[in-house]
Amino acid sequence: MQSKSTPLPKLQIGITLIIQLAEPVTGMVIYPFITRAIRRSGITQGNERNIGYYAGIVQSIFFFSESLTVYYWGRASDFYGRRPILLIGPLGLALSVLAFGLCSTFWGMMICRSAMGIFNGNIGVSKTVMAEATDKTNRADAFTLMPLVWTIGMTAGPALGGILADPASRWPDIFGKFTFFQEYPWFLPCFTAGLLAFLAFLLSLWGLRETLSTKVKQTYTEAAPLLHGNAEISTSYGLLQPNVEASLPLQQSPPTALSLLGDPKLRITILSMGLLSFTDMCYEALIPIIYSTSISVGGLGFSPYQVGLIMGIFGLFDGIWNWVVLTRIIKRYGPRKTIILFYSFFLVHFALLWVLRDLTFYFGAVTPLVWALLVFQLFMSTVILTAFNAMHLLVVMSAPPNALGSVTGLAQVFSSGARGCAPLFASSLFSFSLQSRVAGGHLLEIVLIGVTIMGIYTLLRLPH
Repeated sequence: MQSKSTPLPKLQIGITLIIQLAEPVTGMVIYPFITRAIRRSGITQGNERNIGYYAGIVQSIFFFSESLTVYYWGRASDFYGRRPILLIGPLGLALSVLAFGLCSTFWGMMICRSAMGIFNGNIGVSKTVMAEATDKTNRADAFTLMPLVWTIGMTAGPALGGILADPASRWPDIFGKFTFFQEYPWFLPCFTAGLLAFLAFLLSLWGLRETLSTKVKQTYTEAAPLLHGNAEISTSYGLLQPNVEASLPLQQSPPTALSLLGDPKLRITILSMGLLSFTDMCYEALIPIIYSTSISVGGLGFSPYQVGLIMGIFGLFDGIWNWVVLTRIIKRYGPRKTIILFYSFFLVHFALLWVLRDLTFYFGAVTPLVWALLVFQLFMSTVILTAFNAMHLLVVMSAPPNALGSVTGLAQVFSSGARGCAPLFASSLFSFSLQSRVAGGHLLEIVLIGVTIMGIYTLLRLPH
């Protein structure tokens, strides 16, 4: 038994984290301006109360497309290796988000957003690489970096979308001279987000190594004549262990999705991953919509710039707070207790949405009291990322040794599928609440509190 942690393979972990960073950046860059993009497309025919429906569809299609492909990306990586799959995703993602910035119609946005979800479907493979590049002594340390990367992405994505959207109006002296930026006001933030995805592709092409054991064995066997007696080359292959060939397993066919779901412990773990993703995405999708909806209708009346700035500042604090403080809770209490405790905080989040909307409508403006409650709500929501970190660890711990890619892919199917349903469900429920005035327009919060209670009951059944 090792007395101390194995040093992390910094280059490999760093590249996989940059790949993961591309998901929240490209996924959330549209959030600050999506309501304006929908309005500009003309699909709502001037009815602001219908914007939530169409915004939810555009938000959701990304995750629906991801959920339809993510398992197959993971299973393909179990057969063909992790590296080739991770090269395809960032390149396709860069091209599709760039195309989104050139869309002026609702259906064009739908097609590009779908492509973004398809190419982002290999996000589970990057988590598999992190698990295979580490061992039980340092895996938690590597996985605690994931919330930090996610919050950086959640910071950068909305910030780029809010600050760089419609540059011709924001900086007329510079961009107002170009008709292109007047016709395509969302191109600049989409181009910037796509540039990050393309950078992830280039870094993967240059420095990402294969971690699937059977492919590593094949590489070792092919390179053995060159490696023999050459320590420098051996080190570059990461194969300087004398017993490496004997320690690598033979190729085994990964189990099917049905056989994996036949394990009750794995089944409840994957279902819990989906519930966490659904509840979180309902909350994440509602924040920019409620923030930007007019006060008279039932929102807070913020501009896209204000929404991007608020979410950007929060995301920066969120990442630092999680990395320095909250991730220690997982090591102390374990992933199961952490996920149950922090998931229950959604009861507070949805209750505060109710209070914020009512107070803003009552005062007719965002007062200092509203600001104080908003900041408190955002602070309380910092635990969400640590909950996801704990959930990822539970998934890895539940996976059979020859199906890590398939299991992480399957978990991502439930996660992405839930994320696909959530924005459409939450935004449509928000629009219905505003139109029907059921419970004073707060049917939204009542339903989501009920969903959270059911989620807590499910998480309590997680295996110890």
